[in-house]
Amino acid sequence: MSLHNVRKGQLIGQRFLATEGTPGRAVTGETLFAKAGKEARFKLGKNVVTDAEQMSLYSTIDGMVVRTDRDKINVFPVYEVNGNVDYNIGNIDFIGTVVIRGNVLPGFKIRAAGDIRVTGGVEAAELEAKGSIEISAGIVGQNKAHVKAGKNVKSSFIQDAIVEVAGELTVSQSIMHSTIRAGKAVNCNGSKGLIVGGTIQAGERVTARTIGNSMSTATVVEVGVLPELRNEMIDLRNQLKVYMENMDKTDKALTLLNQLAAAGQLSPDKVAMRIKLTHTKKQALEEQNIIKERILEIEKSLEDSDKAKVEVLSTMYGGTKIVIGRYTKFVKDPTSRMTFRLSDGDISMSANV
Repeated sequence: MSLHNVRKGQLIGQRFLATEGTPGRAVTGETLFAKAGKEARFKLGKNVVTDAEQMSLYSTIDGMVVRTDRDKINVFPVYEVNGNVDYNIGNIDFIGTVVIRGNVLPGFKIRAAGDIRVTGGVEAAELEAKGSIEISAGIVGQNKAHVKAGKNVKSSFIQDAIVEVAGELTVSQSIMHSTIRAGKAVNCNGSKGLIVGGTIQAGERVTARTIGNSMSTATVVEVGVLPELRNEMIDLRNQLKVYMENMDKTDKALTLLNQLAAAGQLSPDKVAMRIKLTHTKKQALEEQNIIKERILEIEKSLEDSDKAKVEVLSTMYGGTKIVIGRYTKFVKDPTSRMTFRLSDGDISMSANV
């Protein structure tokens, strides 16, 4: 949907002085005298101002230009949709806060420089806000929903979705088979408070009433490092593995070429190949060293996980993997009312008081 987004201080209207008008001529040859132009005036609504001469109109806030009754010109910081985001509304990209009094249907995108509030549910849609996001009726993502917030996210439940939040994620009912990345914390401690399946990553802590289920559904809970750092390290390790495999192939080829050189059987094209492979090996070694240094940096940050914890208020089932910093614990048997922390280079359990 095309919204008239404006910035604070932006010129949004100009007034032109009335003119006398140009006389016309009738078919009979008589002169038709024109009426003098009527002086226009700005009809000021909310969050707009004029200059001293009242010739220019400016916005006093970031928002959208809206004409209301009697042609008043306003700038509103909130864009409201009284119903669903569907083909009648289309995608939304707004400079302020967006309020949806309905559902966000599959395939649609909402971007907001402020907050996003949805009184209904979110289906296989994309939401991105620089502020916070609140979804009253939950997310049914169908493995296509992507919700991203620069502050916090609140939802009644999350199912088959990716949610990224710089601050805290608070879910009252359940998080099921989803990928969650929270800079600070994941709180799922309502009356149901269930986390099952998928991967939950949080910079500091994860609190839930129940984690996993009696069928030992694989559930991964990671705390103690910013999700983007942990994911960067996984990518770096994969890159390193590829470099090592390629290096092995290069070494084998060079060994063969060196043997041919020693026997004096190196043709000109093989000489060129040997020079190229030697250069490739040197470059690859430099790249490997850069990757190894970055992995070491991240590993050092993983050591600093004193605040990190995973708290279970009721039951944690087998099939759950807990990662704190650089340490991993596989839960085999159900355990109740426990907090998992780092202690003396290992993950320890202590009963909740």
